[in-house]
Amino acid sequence: MVNSHRQFLAFLEKRVESRAVAEDILQSAFVRGLERGAEVRDEESVVAWFYRVLRNATIDHYRRRASTERAYEGWGKEFGSLEAPQAELEQEICQCVSALIETLKPEYREALRIVDLDEGSLNDLADRTGITSGNAAVRVHRAREALRKQVRTACGSCAEHGCLDCHCGPKSCS
Repeated sequence: MVNSHRQFLAFLEKRVESRAVAEDILQSAFVRGLERGAEVRDEESVVAWFYRVLRNATIDHYRRRASTERAYEGWGKEFGSLEAPQAELEQEICQCVSALIETLKPEYREALRIVDLDEGSLNDLADRTGITSGNAAVRVHRAREALRKQVRTACGSCAEHGCLDCHCGPKSCS
């Protein structure tokens, strides 16, 4: 079968979108062929049997791709229909969190303000602070963890519910 590698690859390339995909399918088919090759009894039928494996692998590829595309479409529709929180709720949460942000290290405060509050990117943070975008990602992660710890400390059980039913109030958080 290995001698027919070029023919198998050409067969797949005609049926899929790229050579890379054809190579991936071929490698998977080789594995499947090794696992189930004992099922073939006649040496002459091995090549025909393997072409059947390749056809089935190509069909599976398109089924998976269609399934993935449907999932992405569904997620896109779901995100498009999400509503913003009510202004009163957002204001209440923001007051509590804003007070807690002030307790963080200055570089963490700045990171959260740029990326989360001002909806900037990691590149924006990196440019403004003179660090790499990789370091910006680490800084934002650490800042969020520090804020999460502060929220748990200040708000207690309210933090477990996402502060949507907060009883600690903004004053006790400051």
